[in-house]
Amino acid sequence: MFYAVIDTNVLVSALLNVQSNPGVVLQSVFEGATIPLMNTEIITEYWTVLTREKFSFPVKLVDVVLRRFVECGLLVSVSLEGHQDVVDPKDRCFYAVTLSGREAGDALLITGNVRHFPRKPFVLSPAQFVEKLRENGDGTCWKGKSSV
Repeated sequence: MFYAVIDTNVLVSALLNVQSNPGVVLQSVFEGATIPLMNTEIITEYWTVLTREKFSFPVKLVDVVLRRFVECGLLVSVSLEGHQDVVDPKDRCFYAVTLSGREAGDALLITGNVRHFPRKPFVLSPAQFVEKLRENGDGTCWKGKSSV
């Protein structure tokens, strides 16, 4: 099992194509192989972005996904001060929550924009995370299958 902060761009990509690596990341949350870490700012961003008209995701689908994240995830309280090495201020909460999760264990940050974050071994692309799932024996059940 992995603890991970999942960047919003991964969720968007997962909902656009559930057969993709981001889709496998989302599936791992639904299957219990990944425990999402988040704070209220992240949850708000998820909702705001996933309900944008340009994506046309059904609100019911967004609600199911976010409800799952809240039900099986962990809310983390963090200070958003600092983290100037993260260029985009909107990304700082993702990094801060990841660092807080790393204080308690091995938390990962999964993002489609690894270049927006400091080069750290715990900042992974969806493809890198899927490889970790497979190495851990948690990724084989999603090959060609989607239940989201």
